Amino acid sequence: MTASAAATIATLRARIRHHDRKYYVEASPEITDREYDRLLDELRELEAKHPHLVTADSPTQRVGDEPVAALRPVRHRVPMLSIDNTYSADDLVAWGRRVEKLLADAGDASPVEWVLELKIDGVAMSLRYDDGRLTLAATRGNGVTGDDVTHNVRTIHGVPLVLDRAELPGSIEVRGEVYMTNSDLVTLNEAQAGLPPFANTRNVVAGSIRLLDPRESAARPLRFFCHGVGDAAGLDVASQADLRAWAVQAGLPAAPGTQVFSSLDALVERGTELIGELHALDFEVDGFVVKVNRFAQQRLLGTTAKSPRWAIAWKFEKFEATTTLAGIRVQVGRGGTITPVADLEPVELAGTIVRRASLHNADEIARKDIRIGDVLVVEKAGKVIPHVVRVEKHLRKGHPRAWAFPTECPECGTAVVKDEEGVYIRCPNVDCPARCRERLRFFASRGAMDIEGLGDKLVEQLVSTGLVKNYADLYTLAADQLEPLERMGRKSATALVEQIAASRSRGLVRVLNALGIRHVGPRVASLLCERFPTIEKLQAASVDDLANVPEIGEIIAASVHEWLASDDGRQTIQALRAAGLTLDVPEADRVAGGPLTGKTLVVTGTLPGFSRQEAEAAIRQAGGRASSSVSKKTDYLLAGEDAGSKLANAKKLGVPVIDEAEFRKLIAAG
Repeated sequence: MTASAAATIATLRARIRHHDRKYYVEASPEITDREYDRLLDELRELEAKHPHLVTADSPTQRVGDEPVAALRPVRHRVPMLSIDNTYSADDLVAWGRRVEKLLADAGDASPVEWVLELKIDGVAMSLRYDDGRLTLAATRGNGVTGDDVTHNVRTIHGVPLVLDRAELPGSIEVRGEVYMTNSDLVTLNEAQAGLPPFANTRNVVAGSIRLLDPRESAARPLRFFCHGVGDAAGLDVASQADLRAWAVQAGLPAAPGTQVFSSLDALVERGTELIGELHALDFEVDGFVVKVNRFAQQRLLGTTAKSPRWAIAWKFEKFEATTTLAGIRVQVGRGGTITPVADLEPVELAGTIVRRASLHNADEIARKDIRIGDVLVVEKAGKVIPHVVRVEKHLRKGHPRAWAFPTECPECGTAVVKDEEGVYIRCPNVDCPARCRERLRFFASRGAMDIEGLGDKLVEQLVSTGLVKNYADLYTLAADQLEPLERMGRKSATALVEQIAASRSRGLVRVLNALGIRHVGPRVASLLCERFPTIEKLQAASVDDLANVPEIGEIIAASVHEWLASDDGRQTIQALRAAGLTLDVPEADRVAGGPLTGKTLVVTGTLPGFSRQEAEAAIRQAGGRASSSVSKKTDYLLAGEDAGSKLANAKKLGVPVIDEAEFRKLIAAG
């Protein structure tokens, strides 16, 4: 009987570990929570009947053992150093240049690969595995000595008690972060039953991990992400990317969204985009960690007394406030995306009064269970518009109904559709007045066709009166049609018609950006037009042709090709051609060579005669390269007012600094 029980117990443990891995590591659970609990209950019953078969690494042992008398100090085999940080992208790039110089001075001139990781807002932890089994968990402490919290960490379901690999070093220290999700905090606060609620996830984690009674810690839904190693003698990996792959194979949860870049500029660009996407995460992030990827280069760089030279934290300011949700409404974008917006009781956030916050999509509202009348925690990170972090459900009064997403477009009444990605809900009607308004607003904006005088209020009137339904209709407008509109007179109507006429000759780069094609902005439009200087050549290009343009890639190429080949795209181009727009790059702008050929310039600050986009376009038209960051390879920094850290970097690196007058002389030299 014992042999049979032992076999069944072993099978159950293997199945539970498999499902732990699917849930915590791969984020793709195969069974429901109820089915998982049944497996665990079955294992508990068998172990209760055969206590001599219970082992320390059994999944049942996560409930917590007896309390410890005190937290024992533990010396780390490899110090857990803190990381230097910056709040500036320019300072991040300057740090990267110093890293490259240090490597070059050390005799390594090979290219540097950069890793971008999410900086989880939790508690740093070191886990020691001996012969694949968890034997010690310690906090960072002062970096040299931490506290032994093994009794609590063993209760965290995402921490494997046994690593899942045949080939393992005899001993390894895994480094990572213990954290809690926002949704788990909501549930925990609901269960407080009259006790003070927890203020935020980090406070809960910091307190829970140091409890003396592991049974209390087990009642807190803590989680773990692995992001590095300490003592790893015998581990055969060459880079951070290799380590991450090893960790996942070993059954350790790794932080999502980690990416490797061949250039720091590309990393900065992606990181800036990611700040606007953090609302989709269910855990708190207060920045990114940037690391040199290859371990050989990390070893060459070494450490200071406090920090590694091969890593830096790129942080952004975060501000939180609590307010009440007064209502939810939706907005229709130019591409048809219907975005829910929270109308809030006014609250001060980062020095401004906030009345609205983005709710992003229907799935997010459902995931966070946001209901009208709820008390919300609202956050602003960096320059991103405010978003809802969580609902304070313990303050919810009564049983407010769940908000229902409209089944029809609020503007045109067309049945809405969910996109193929399964996230966004759209109005499919290309003639929807709301879509038309948003398209025209963007088309006329300064960064697009730059039609001065065509503001939001006037666009609304043009669409509501039926005078304008598409881009080409703008070019048929006469002054006497505009004069009767609100806030329009003969003089302003005539001036607007002249502005619209002037926009005909803006050129293909401007037109391509103004059309609002998905993934196409000023830089992408410029890159495409360098290779395909006429609309005919652009329309004739295949997806592969487009993807072969440097910095474009398959996703952008597919988006551009799909739009140009669509009925709407062909009709729009044909109508704009008939309206007399210039749909090629003017010969004067097709630069084979120019006064700035071979030169790299960076634009910073506010210039009186150029927007940043206009200055960068002028650089390219003169044959130069417009870069986003200052380095020793920069030939000139074009600096206006409020130039900031780029100016300081240029002076430090000896890069010539020019003003607008000197810039105009340079581009006129040819």
